[in-house]
Amino acid sequence: MQTTSTETRKQKTLARAVEYSGVGIHTGQEVKIRFVPQEAGRGLFFKRTDLPSQPIIPATIEYVFDTPRSTNLALNDVRIITVEHVLAALRAYEIDNLCIELSSLEPPGGNGSSDVFVEMLEQATVEELQAFVPIVKLKNPVYHSEGDVHIVAIPSDEYRLSYTLHYPQSKALGSQFYSIALTQEGFKQEIAPCRTFVLYEEISNLIDRGLIKGGSLDNAVVIKEDAAISKNGLFFPNEMCRHKVLDMIGDLSLIGIQFTAHIMGIRSGHPANFRFAQKLFHQLSLENR
Repeated sequence: MQTTSTETRKQKTLARAVEYSGVGIHTGQEVKIRFVPQEAGRGLFFKRTDLPSQPIIPATIEYVFDTPRSTNLALNDVRIITVEHVLAALRAYEIDNLCIELSSLEPPGGNGSSDVFVEMLEQATVEELQAFVPIVKLKNPVYHSEGDVHIVAIPSDEYRLSYTLHYPQSKALGSQFYSIALTQEGFKQEIAPCRTFVLYEEISNLIDRGLIKGGSLDNAVVIKEDAAISKNGLFFPNEMCRHKVLDMIGDLSLIGIQFTAHIMGIRSGHPANFRFAQKLFHQLSLENR
């Protein structure tokens, strides 16, 4: 895609391969994830090493097939599920070219946040390449609404994300707000540690749907009445709101365009993030032909 943007940065990959093994939150399956450096222009893509042909799925919006409680990709009959926590870390560290190898269909959950993927990136170290990527500045607002769920993007010189979480039925959640200009260090310290959460009342339904087979207090915060039940307590008073920002960073990274804008979400989850990402991709493409 051609662009009128004059701002660029060098493309990035990793200096070496790095791997980690753990259990998928939804599948409960043991899985190995491996980050493999790629040359400039290759982009981000997943590879299913457990399948005979080792098929690959690009980490772009056109391959999103489902967004129930996570963001899932598919190409033909090959699937990769729960990609958002991995992609959030890669976006924050500005990794442009990487093969993400998986020995099963879901990345390991770690502690339910992006911490383990940040650790992998820092073990391997980020490496600049001799090629550039344009950074596109949004010129006109983009918005998406579904009932009481809203997301809007407005022009900005930085990539900022703001989120309002509102669960009036939960005393422990209530209303929370968080805003951050995305940087590598800010993500590592303020967003990456924030774990996924679930309402206690939803657990039996998720189990009936075949989900959260690997879920536990080791990788999730359970909200019950006026209590947030978790291992080692909450890392931040608004940890749940921050996790929604984490999810949004991962979901919007699938646009595949480096951009600056101020993204504001109200009560949005993966389904709305995906539909908004489609609109934002369309707008950025129109503005920068």
